[in-house]
Amino acid sequence: MDDSLSFESFFEGAKKAAHRAMEDHGREEYDEFALHAGVAVERLAKAVLVKRNPLYLVEMRNGNADLLLYFGGDLDLDTSKVRTVGAGEALRRLRRMGVLPPDPQLDLLIELRNGTAHTTIGDQAKTLLPTFSETVMILLTAVGTTSRVFWGRWARTMIVAVDKQLDEIRRDVEIRTDQARHLFEDRFKGLSDDVKEQVLEGAKPQALRFDPGLDPRWLDDLPSSGPYFHLSTVDCPACEGPAMVRLLPSGQDTVPTGMDMLYCNLCNLYLIGQDEVKASGAKSPFQGSMHPPLITITGVGPIPVPDPEQAAES
Repeated sequence: MDDSLSFESFFEGAKKAAHRAMEDHGREEYDEFALHAGVAVERLAKAVLVKRNPLYLVEMRNGNADLLLYFGGDLDLDTSKVRTVGAGEALRRLRRMGVLPPDPQLDLLIELRNGTAHTTIGDQAKTLLPTFSETVMILLTAVGTTSRVFWGRWARTMIVAVDKQLDEIRRDVEIRTDQARHLFEDRFKGLSDDVKEQVLEGAKPQALRFDPGLDPRWLDDLPSSGPYFHLSTVDCPACEGPAMVRLLPSGQDTVPTGMDMLYCNLCNLYLIGQDEVKASGAKSPFQGSMHPPLITITGVGPIPVPDPEQAAES
């Protein structure tokens, strides 16, 4: 039988496609995510089938026994004439074998990959990461392989994706943080650690006062109590570079207390809402004994916002 139809070939193909899918999801390229995730599931499903019995890959059409004999090792065929089952049939066989449970979300992922779903791909594919992760874990168990072997650096992320002990916000934030971290690391693949350190050092503000300009992102979803806020740098929870956070005053007090937005232009981690920022574990710039490395005071309106350093000292 051709080496391209071996367990090792299907497994390595699935692994490569799965890693591409995670990179696509991290870049918010959900159409590409659906494509590569679907390919990964199909190849891993075929890896399970061929490991159980190579005959399980046979495509049953027209009653021709040539493929059956070929996969059984008793007939030579031109590889261009060899066909295996498609993704849908591979999953149906695994379900009949008791390996996979019925899962409409998995069926949707395959439909999105095949372009047969009657929906916008990006709208649906974004939410299918847990389904993808859970399916891969089941198939890895079926072939006796660990998540660490298959997923490598993505292993923790995929465990988080199916961890029902975490609430939805924390699970989503942890996944996005891992994705941002890995995409940041990919920028330095093949380069020395010194290059990465130079980039992180160069991104640090060189002055205690810095005006980044009113980027439209910082004006989104301001509370009705007033458009007064502060910007400060904190350690990015993904790449550990300087991320910017928006801090809002609490009630009548103009001293900023709540972080409700975080953005890092090094790894593109972008969190919106106090719940997301809190779930990321980012520390408030006012928690430590040191003054924040950077504070930008922004007030739109007639009432000035006091300097948070002076407020902290009083």
